[in-house]
Amino acid sequence: MVCHEEVLSAAKAVTAAKGRNEFSPWEIIEHMKAGRSPYRESTIRTHVVSRCCVNAPDHHDPVYAYFERVGPGTYRIIA
Repeated sequence: MVCHEEVLSAAKAVTAAKGRNEFSPWEIIEHMKAGRSPYRESTIRTHVVSRCCVNAPDHHDPVYAYFERVGPGTYRIIA
């Protein structure tokens, strides 16, 4: 699985466990580490806060419209 797909999968698992559509980058990192993801913490964080976030500054190509930042360090799934 490529990183952006694994990040989305982790976000879905984290939000399902919490019972609400809200998560932090750290929760995604911890979930992926627990699952023995091969991706580095910095790569995961970049995907959550920038590459997969619709309202982040456009610094990457390609981007994926999976998440929206709803507050400081807080995101929700929109995909």
